[in-house]
Amino acid sequence: MTTPTFLNPEDLHAPGGYSHAVTCSGRLLVVSGQIGFDKDRKIVGENDFSLQCAQAFENLVMVLKSGGAKPSDVVRLGIILSDRQYLPELRKIRAQFFPAPLPASTLIIAGLILPELKIEVEALAQLPA
Repeated sequence: MTTPTFLNPEDLHAPGGYSHAVTCSGRLLVVSGQIGFDKDRKIVGENDFSLQCAQAFENLVMVLKSGGAKPSDVVRLGIILSDRQYLPELRKIRAQFFPAPLPASTLIIAGLILPELKIEVEALAQLPA
């Protein structure tokens, strides 16, 4: 397996909280959007972004593990927030699960499938050989 290479060209603006691109080869694990549901499909932290965000990332880690991957194997994150105000807290919580080098990333501010949901996180991971 080739180790992912995190690309941040010197001629491009320095990324803030992500890598511009990641190269990799081998098999990919594509993880669907994870939300703040517990095992019983109940929203954790319905009115608490921090709890809901942590649950979404914990769910993501569980899915990665089930596919034979871990957070350090993630090469791309896609994050949807229901409100821009959550961005500083998202960055703090994300750092607990994804230390540097950060994967390539996209952040979208939009409504989610349920109005009580505040975050959804999806990922692409390179599986170990």
